[in-house]
Amino acid sequence: MHGPKFSPLRSVPSASGGIARLVCARIRAAGLEVAPFLAGAGLKVAQVDDPNVRLEASAQTKLLRMAAEALQDDLLGFHLARDLELREAGLIYYVLASSSDLADALGNAERLGRLTNESVELRFRTDQATKIAVKYVGIDHPSDIQETEFWLFGLVRMCRQLTNSRLAPRQLKVRHFRPATPPKFRSFLGCDVDFGTEADEIIFPGMVSHLPIIGADAHLNKLLIRYAEETLAHRTPQIGHLRLRVERAIAPLLPHGKATAPQIARQLGISSRTLARLLSGEGLTLSGILDQYRANLAAAYLKHGDMTISEIAWLLGYREVSSFTHAHKRWTGMTPRQMRIDRAFF
Repeated sequence: MHGPKFSPLRSVPSASGGIARLVCARIRAAGLEVAPFLAGAGLKVAQVDDPNVRLEASAQTKLLRMAAEALQDDLLGFHLARDLELREAGLIYYVLASSSDLADALGNAERLGRLTNESVELRFRTDQATKIAVKYVGIDHPSDIQETEFWLFGLVRMCRQLTNSRLAPRQLKVRHFRPATPPKFRSFLGCDVDFGTEADEIIFPGMVSHLPIIGADAHLNKLLIRYAEETLAHRTPQIGHLRLRVERAIAPLLPHGKATAPQIARQLGISSRTLARLLSGEGLTLSGILDQYRANLAAAYLKHGDMTISEIAWLLGYREVSSFTHAHKRWTGMTPRQMRIDRAFF
């Protein structure tokens, strides 16, 4: 007798649950019990209350729709995006806030976005204009309009906060339909919304992408260096000087997905070829150092219960949580979640 067959995890897009937790806070603020709403969406209170638990993306969308109907708030997605404390997005916010300019930040958002929500993919491009598109992956475009509006208005807010400016989109396009632009939308954006279009997209003037990020690196780099130094402090003092220099060059590059040979060599002020030759002279390879460094950092990060597996994955420069999971199992024989559970018993 064969056991049940389960679909691959990637076939059920998941989300970090941040929107669901915002919705629950809004429901509670209205004096309502959240449990019936969660049950209707196929979720449990314990799942939503635990920031380390990922939720099915479709369940989160359904919860948002149910809450909008119950609260009689047809603009709930907009209101959540408008009122959100952006720093509550966690470490991903600081990745964007540490970028050099808006183009760099949006590139990081495009690379890291699916670690937050696997069903939502951000696309960024700049030519005559700066365009940010929200696309859905692995699910049909949601019939509910609330989540799309949350993402679009949240992205406008993020761009404004990162650049400390009142950026006004040249155009905002959405696929769903409303009979007219709500006054709150027009007041927030400074323009009308084009409904019933072929895309969900924010369009800024072209030069916007060159705006510097205010306070770039002020938060994230300190955080990364603190974690990195904590790990390095427990390393044997006999570690080679060259290897130590390479590891220190790797640290600030990892979360941006830029820990490549050319970038690391540039940090060290040498060419990629020279770096490879120097490492070879000590019996080392860059890939070996990077792999071991990630393993050491993962061990340190997993001790911090306030960091989710997704956050750790992108701090280590992985595009997918599954890539981090496979690497960690190769390093330790256990998945990151198994390692965290195992440590909890000791």
